[in-house]
Amino acid sequence: MEKMRGFEIAKGFEKMGINLPERKTKYSAGYDMEAAEDVTIPSFEKGNKPTLIKTGIKAYMKEDEFLLLANRSSNPGKRGLILANSIGVVDGDYYGNKDNDGHIMFAFYNIGKEEVHIKKGECVGQAIFQKFAVADNDNAEGERQGGFGSTSCSAEKI
Repeated sequence: MEKMRGFEIAKGFEKMGINLPERKTKYSAGYDMEAAEDVTIPSFEKGNKPTLIKTGIKAYMKEDEFLLLANRSSNPGKRGLILANSIGVVDGDYYGNKDNDGHIMFAFYNIGKEEVHIKKGECVGQAIFQKFAVADNDNAEGERQGGFGSTSCSAEKI
């Protein structure tokens, strides 16, 4: 059977008891993503970098698809957790990259007053496979050279 889209355990996480993401109901759009290890997210202070929560998961998909990473709807209200980038976009060519094998991570800020403790196996977000379209004059021919945050806009290269 030809692989179309799905999840696998990322290199280095094979023996850590990682669960592959699942949809909980037949009408759910998102696959629940779990934390691969215990992590503490400090209360926000100016200058803090976001806390990366490892999932131990990588995703493969068709050429015209991407994986959208979204926060759990309960995280902001119950825990004060917001995604640092509002949403995450995992491109198809992130899978198996040389830097981190395509390992998916969620970047969180904690806007609450107390630090938040996440336990291994807790659901931290959701992942949704999406199709995308390209413009008529699109001529992208570049190839990914790295992992997390490795693509950049022209202005960032200056």
